[in-house]
Amino acid sequence: MKFMTNEEGVSPVIGVILMVAITVILAAVISVFVFGLAGDLESSSQKDVTIKTGTNDDGEITFTIFAGKNVEQITDIAWANSTQNETLTGNFTIGYINTTGWSKDASGTVTFTAEFTDGSKQIVASVP
Repeated sequence: MKFMTNEEGVSPVIGVILMVAITVILAAVISVFVFGLAGDLESSSQKDVTIKTGTNDDGEITFTIFAGKNVEQITDIAWANSTQNETLTGNFTIGYINTTGWSKDASGTVTFTAEFTDGSKQIVASVP
């Protein structure tokens, strides 16, 4: 009895398909770097700041800078609702407390936004 053996590793058709696929992938990777498409990507910057909101005895909204490693980078804190806004500028530290002068009941949803030394802005708190 004679056994048939096949010593070919890959058929010629599959070999050609694999070579074309590798060439296309290699060309795509090289073109990304040659044409500078990878340089247009922007990195997002999420700041680490925690602000705790509440109300005082008069029903006015207060906020306290509670924690965060980026607190010293805050240049402005703004709060706004659907009809008005205010901005506070200063040197902010952890433990800083401020009263907005706005009544929680009459103000609707109030959003607090911090602006940082690099020019970025981030919503840091919201009072429904």
